[in-house]
Amino acid sequence: MSQPPPFVIDPTGADRHAEYRALRERGPATPVDVLGLRVWAVTDPAVLKTLLTSPDVSKDGRAHYPAFEQTTATWPLALWIAVRNMFTAYGADHRRLRRMVAPAFGARRVDRLKPVVRSLVAGLMDDLAEVPPGRPADLRERLAYPLPIAVIGHLMGVPEDQRDDFRHIVDRVFDSTLTPQEAQANTVSLYESIDRLIAAKRAAPCDDLTSFLIQARDEEADGTGFTDDELRDTVNLMINAGYETTVNVIDQAVVALLTSPEQLKLVRTGRVSWEDVVEETLRHEPAVKYLPLRFAVTDLDLPDGQRIAAGEPILAAYGAANRHPGWHGPDADAFDATRAAKDHLAFGYGVHFCLGAPLARLEVAEALRGLFERFPEMSLAVPGEDLRPVPTLISNGHQELPVILRPAHPRRRGDGHPQVMR
Repeated sequence: MSQPPPFVIDPTGADRHAEYRALRERGPATPVDVLGLRVWAVTDPAVLKTLLTSPDVSKDGRAHYPAFEQTTATWPLALWIAVRNMFTAYGADHRRLRRMVAPAFGARRVDRLKPVVRSLVAGLMDDLAEVPPGRPADLRERLAYPLPIAVIGHLMGVPEDQRDDFRHIVDRVFDSTLTPQEAQANTVSLYESIDRLIAAKRAAPCDDLTSFLIQARDEEADGTGFTDDELRDTVNLMINAGYETTVNVIDQAVVALLTSPEQLKLVRTGRVSWEDVVEETLRHEPAVKYLPLRFAVTDLDLPDGQRIAAGEPILAAYGAANRHPGWHGPDADAFDATRAAKDHLAFGYGVHFCLGAPLARLEVAEALRGLFERFPEMSLAVPGEDLRPVPTLISNGHQELPVILRPAHPRRRGDGHPQVMR
């Protein structure tokens, strides 16, 4: 009996929610087509957690994916499996690489970044206050983008005059509508920028993570440090993961609150915290919809009788898993910051859980707190359904986020004084 053709994942991400439902209807895991590559998409959260913690599943395509060379030569998302850092490492190599990076994201270091984040948010609020009442402002461009790129630029020591270049290159790393040739050209530009940054920090080290990583590369000569490729790709990972994902969480949190006024009221009345809003956003609209790729080390038998053969690629369908009704009930598609269960897979699961999660949570909470306290009458400038998704199957945000920060004509009470929302 012939199998049905694989479900084709839309590279533009035009209707992610319908796609999630369609995938879940096909079972806990199902073959899909990702830009011409046949992979297994896993949408059931229990199955996904099992695979994400199994030693029989690897992120090292060089070791466990027979078609690695062919795929990386032609696949537009080749960079996602070709890098040499903890993102694609397996076993002892992953533990070695993660051990060297982990101290940079410890609790004390993140605490030291709080005043930096708050100062940046305050400056961005001052800039937004210059927008005339009634005129739209694009919050993706004027808040969601500049805050994370400034924070990761500060952490990594990226000079301010180079941050815009990194931003545009990173945006294209996540763009799944590029041709293989466009993606390859962007990868060349990415490594040129990384090499310039490493050369500058090696010549003049500073108190930043890039200098710290270079020191780990240069001083650990016993085989436990970074190779040159691992150093480049670890810098690559820190900039990519520390920027693009946080942009989208800020974006989606603002949209959720402006399209769910009852949820915003809960925050204003103290029934839920900004941190609750962040966690529900991470569940409801995770920054990464699908994460390429993992590989079966051995044959994997699934609960429904299907088998993922050794060497086959696996796609973690985080967006679909986070909204699974078997996990979060029949209202899993609803945004509810009062939801008792704060569980989600937005930062991954198991040994590859995102080291930058505490910093991302801090940035989003401070951005929301500063924004809604400064502009309590803010509203979307267009209907929520008219917001256009970014053209990618990976990241989850909007191309623009236009809002009206202040109404053109303040509403007045009967006593003639402007009405202010508190």
